[in-house]
Amino acid sequence: MSRFPPEMNAFARFLLLISLIVWIGGIIFFSFVVAPALFTLLSSPAMAGTIVNRALATLHFAGLACGAIFLAATFLTVLKHVRLIRVLIALMLLATAISQFGVAPQMHRIREAVGGSIEALPRQDAGRAAFDKLHEISVVLEGTTLLLGIGVVVFLAREHDPA
Repeated sequence: MSRFPPEMNAFARFLLLISLIVWIGGIIFFSFVVAPALFTLLSSPAMAGTIVNRALATLHFAGLACGAIFLAATFLTVLKHVRLIRVLIALMLLATAISQFGVAPQMHRIREAVGGSIEALPRQDAGRAAFDKLHEISVVLEGTTLLLGIGVVVFLAREHDPA
């Protein structure tokens, strides 16, 4: 039996679902549609990179907001796997924050120092190598966030509504 009224449970579950849908859906759409389309359709990789960087920042801030909403909603309902779900969401928030506040600023500094297109630099250039490494880290962080989010979906799917 839940210690919350049915309306609160329904609202909390709505918040859980909508925040997770927006966050995971945003990552999937950005990673598999937006970024590839920009790099394919735009003639300038530097311009595509600028747009991707801006869109990724928006995605990250949306993810941080969704994570906060999700965590708050876990306190408004009863979930069998609440501790594990909270840990997964906290890890998603951590990966997103590291990407936004740790990796992205370093990539931006390298772009500015190069003064042009990263792709125009030879692969053995130190700036290019550092940028490519940071890009790899960014992709891993985004992929980790997505996989953790899918894990949250799995545990939410295992919950049942006692009503």
